[in-house]
Amino acid sequence: MPEHQSTGGNMLAAVYHGSNDLRVENVPIPEIKKGEILVKVVSASICGTDLRIFHGNHRMYPPGTVRIPGHEVVGTIARLGAKVENYSIGQQVFCAPNTGCGHCLQCVTGNNNLCANYDAIGVTSDGGFAEYVRIPANSVQQGNVIPISDTIDPAVAALVEPFACVLRGQNVLHIQPGEVVLIMGAGPIGVMHIKLAKARGAGRVIVSEPIPDRASQAERLGADRVADPASGRLKEILDEESGGRGADVIIVAAPNHAAQESALELAAISGRINYFGGLPKNRPTINFNSNLVHYKELLVTATTACSTADCWQATQIVNSGIVDLADIISQRFPLTAAVTAFLAAEDRKSLKIVLEP
Repeated sequence: MPEHQSTGGNMLAAVYHGSNDLRVENVPIPEIKKGEILVKVVSASICGTDLRIFHGNHRMYPPGTVRIPGHEVVGTIARLGAKVENYSIGQQVFCAPNTGCGHCLQCVTGNNNLCANYDAIGVTSDGGFAEYVRIPANSVQQGNVIPISDTIDPAVAALVEPFACVLRGQNVLHIQPGEVVLIMGAGPIGVMHIKLAKARGAGRVIVSEPIPDRASQAERLGADRVADPASGRLKEILDEESGGRGADVIIVAAPNHAAQESALELAAISGRINYFGGLPKNRPTINFNSNLVHYKELLVTATTACSTADCWQATQIVNSGIVDLADIISQRFPLTAAVTAFLAAEDRKSLKIVLEP
């Protein structure tokens, strides 16, 4: 059975039973204990991690696992456990998924996403592809339940987690007003990078994207120029936009070897690069021209996932309206159509797919 305890009632949930075996079924509503919160899910979006889980390719879902996925979750508080303070029934909240051990070096420095012994709703415990989700006491205590304005569409609020990952990636790049930014990959993450780079004052945002539907979406959603990397015109366009200098900032938002390699050549002198998208585990290496890094004095960085602090900052940005994520939502599905929603998330045309229990 999924990892929750009964309160006597049942709820609908999309339950993982094995590779490509996601079943919408009735399961017990989670019981909450001291320090825990029960959230009635309003919106839960599907991301690449969920797709890996669906296909049986996630290390936290070994064979035999039966669990409810879903870690990009927004809802309203349905029940408060004993000793929970500063929250109220009916309050709209975003649930930051990653909870660290709380006492290792990474946790105490605010990088709980890098904790070696982390927990995450929808990954190590039951998540949000259900009518209700239980938020464990250690997550509540560490600030993972984040109030979000009632004026924000819950489906948009559910994007706070991937947006927090984007924010973490850009925070290390220190984009300056007027700079030329190249974003490689125009999936949902790439589009969020476009929007945030613009909000940070990027002078020109160039996007490299080979899929025509995604390229046109990127242009519509804020990119100044879009190039197909296979056309051979990317460097030409980048030179036009930068006066031949190259990109001040490059974000590789696709799990692509050629993109990571070419970033070193396309970067301006003193450029900053973020390898945002991880490569497949069966081929994790690239040809890395370290002379380009050396002679151009490049800064090559990488970020993974997001911390709870990143989620709080992302929530503040979404609450303020500085960045509007509404047009990143391609389709909404009821929970009963969860399998159809997962297939839509893989069509390479849609941006974000949201389940609305």
